[in-house]
Amino acid sequence: MDQILENVKAKAQQWLDGAYDEATKEEVRKMLNNSDNTELIDSFYKDLEFGTGGLRGIMGAGSNRMNRYTMGAATQGLANYLNKAFADLPERKVVIGHDCRNNSRLFAETAAQIFAANGITAYLFEDLRPTPEISFAIRHLDCQSGVIITASHNPKEYNGYKAYWNDGAQIIAPHDTNIIEEVAKITRVSDIRFDGPADRIKILGADMDRLFIDAVKKISLNPEVIKRQKDLKIVFSPIHGTTHKMVPDALRSFGFSNIINVPEQDVVSGDFPTVISPNPEEPAALKMAIEKAEATGAELVAASDPDGDRLGIAIRNDDDQFILVNGNQTALLITWYMVSQWKERGLLTGKEFIVKTIVTTELLKEIALKNEIGFFDTYTGFKWIASVIRELEGKQKYICGGEESYGFLPGDYVRDKDSVGAICMIAEVAAWAKDQGKTLYQLLKDIYIEYGFSQERLISIVRKGKAGADEIKAMMQDFRSNPPATLGGSKVCLVKDYNTLKASKPLTGQSEKLDFPATSDVLQFFTEDGSKISVRPSGTEPKIKFYFEVKTEMAAREDFEAAGQAGNEKIDRIVADLKLS
Repeated sequence: MDQILENVKAKAQQWLDGAYDEATKEEVRKMLNNSDNTELIDSFYKDLEFGTGGLRGIMGAGSNRMNRYTMGAATQGLANYLNKAFADLPERKVVIGHDCRNNSRLFAETAAQIFAANGITAYLFEDLRPTPEISFAIRHLDCQSGVIITASHNPKEYNGYKAYWNDGAQIIAPHDTNIIEEVAKITRVSDIRFDGPADRIKILGADMDRLFIDAVKKISLNPEVIKRQKDLKIVFSPIHGTTHKMVPDALRSFGFSNIINVPEQDVVSGDFPTVISPNPEEPAALKMAIEKAEATGAELVAASDPDGDRLGIAIRNDDDQFILVNGNQTALLITWYMVSQWKERGLLTGKEFIVKTIVTTELLKEIALKNEIGFFDTYTGFKWIASVIRELEGKQKYICGGEESYGFLPGDYVRDKDSVGAICMIAEVAAWAKDQGKTLYQLLKDIYIEYGFSQERLISIVRKGKAGADEIKAMMQDFRSNPPATLGGSKVCLVKDYNTLKASKPLTGQSEKLDFPATSDVLQFFTEDGSKISVRPSGTEPKIKFYFEVKTEMAAREDFEAAGQAGNEKIDRIVADLKLS
């Protein structure tokens, strides 16, 4: 510990001696003078790493913190790579956006100045904008890259930096590792060019908003139904974030006229004053919106996370009580609707496809198979879904794609998950269902009757620090060395190991290669009765995640609750078999 503290103090002293601004130096001095060295160690014991997803960290002074210098080094490295990769172009261009978080505007303006100082034209949005609009603008303006300053749904102390490539998608190989190499070369503040000319920074505003909303509007499949159901009551909350204006405007462009806001959560704030966590996956984040819906008699509740790429929804059940819809169910509702409407309108030509991540419900695959459209599985992370779209562009037509973690993209107008389009589409599904004399809840049941019922659950086990990381690594190794023979009373018939890209069939001894573009530390176990268990360490948090999906019988709407109970009991047995409880 003494050696760590000595190294940390030496590193902090470099910041005091270096070309850092005075406010930063004062923050470092306070840490050095504090008798409690916890903050000092946390801030300097390592460098905040630029990984395949960019940067994300707690804001503050220090090498392991998100600040204008760590963010600046990332931007300088990206600029250096862009100037190499696109050296043949007469002009290189990037789009820069940011969310509502504290310091996001400062970081966005700093990034714009660095790009400009490196001879790259920077299109900077005038104010906060949702992540999917950044993706859209990159494509529309024919840019080579883009950056969004956001930490998604992390606590208020965090901020982050996500980089995009010229197709509007987050960066994948080989560019991700090449950029990481360039960023690693930035070792001194003097390596960062902070002061770019103002004439290389172009401001984006309302014109791009209108173009984005027009693109979203084109995914609508039943405008005539919306005309009949335009008064559908929809409560929407941006949870203090970027979609406070964008989602209501997009819903109105679809034709919906009865949009009810949550005034307290329309307040743009990086402190997220009304929630503990600005995460639409968390029931507490939708509490105020549901209360507003109950008070106003609304039929649908929707919310987005602060950077506007993920959505959470709540619908009324048969007892007229609001229930939360999970990410798998949201994907199921929208995918079923879009595929069925494409089919009904004669739009299916045999060249269409949908995409999901490997931990997302298998019912999406069943929809694709039954309707004879293409289907692709990808790793967790929407950049992989975007990669499939890019590979098939001009050959096949993407309909939609989603992931269990509340991300969905209904159409190919952008290359990232989009709460704006997804909320508009789930509202259209609700309007269509109402036009058919159904609620969304009843429609969900009908889809289960047609395609089979599945119950899902996610269990995350947190193990912090180096000891925790070692324990998670040992758990993965144990599952590989000693895979379960049965789970929940059913034999394991297929094991997929994405670290070796090998699929094994224990009951026959056969194996085959998995067709994926890269390896990943993920294991999946499939049983004879249709259960799927996925295991993966988190890429951003100190935890290991277990995803469960089990199949049970559901022949009629009234069987829904019993099917769910049977599914949960089966998951309980599998959890016990894995010794997780």
